[in-house]
Amino acid sequence: MSDLHNEVSDLESKSATAARLFDIRRIIGGLFVVYGVIVTIAGITASDADLKKAENININLWTGLGMLALGLFFLVWLKLRPTAPPTPDDEA
Repeated sequence: MSDLHNEVSDLESKSATAARLFDIRRIIGGLFVVYGVIVTIAGITASDADLKKAENININLWTGLGMLALGLFFLVWLKLRPTAPPTPDDEA
């Protein structure tokens, strides 16, 4: 009986770890942060000709900063409200 209980406990902990690992907030936040860094760098290194085309608005810089803010929001949200592990009642 003890072996069965230990095996069930192991499976529950693995399930909870998988649920936290594949939380959509982690994926969306990570992608927005990575793309935000890339677009922000493109905005910082924009030439005068690029700015003139966009009526002197550095759209890459502003979009990159917005993407960074959104990505960080998702990652902070994940940190503040982690995914609760599934209970046996929910699975039934």
